[in-house]
Amino acid sequence: MKKALFSIALLAAVVFGFACTPSTKGAENKKNMETTAQTEAQKQEGFYGFSMSTLDGKEIDFSQYKGKKVMLVNTASECGFTKQYADLQQLHEQHGQEVVILGFPANNFGGQEPGSNEEIASFCQKNYGVNFQMFEKISVVGDDQHPLYTWLEQNSPNNDKPTWNFCKYLVDENGKVVAFYPSKVKPTDEVVLAAIKK
Repeated sequence: MKKALFSIALLAAVVFGFACTPSTKGAENKKNMETTAQTEAQKQEGFYGFSMSTLDGKEIDFSQYKGKKVMLVNTASECGFTKQYADLQQLHEQHGQEVVILGFPANNFGGQEPGSNEEIASFCQKNYGVNFQMFEKISVVGDDQHPLYTWLEQNSPNNDKPTWNFCKYLVDENGKVVAFYPSKVKPTDEVVLAAIKK
């Protein structure tokens, strides 16, 4: 009899425990639905289906870039190419009506962007007076590659992907990737300027 009562009590405790355990499935399902919705928007809208947070946490919807050429650059603060921030700022100041510059700090190459978003923003402003749009730190290659960079790679003319810091994609006024420039090509080089002015 004691054994039967113990078994019933144990069963009741297990059932009660399951009933009182908070379920995370609802939160997971909501997150999965949001991710799926953004992925579907990206498929339909392409480049314009993305939205991302800036270094200061402001959400930017890429649909605002419709009708504009856009240059996307993976940046780093401790790289031999870091001085290209000055070239990017010059391009922004001199050709801002022709092309929008977007910077994406990434720590993928040589660990050369170890700072936080706040540290990166301070570095860019203090050393280069950067006032073109800088986004939160992301991964641009590898297993944790940000979906934007996956899309850029898959849609670039030769499936190009960054091989180092300061690689550049040029997206045309219709959201199509039309060019990729490796690190050694400066943003102010004639080949880049010619593509922007097309």
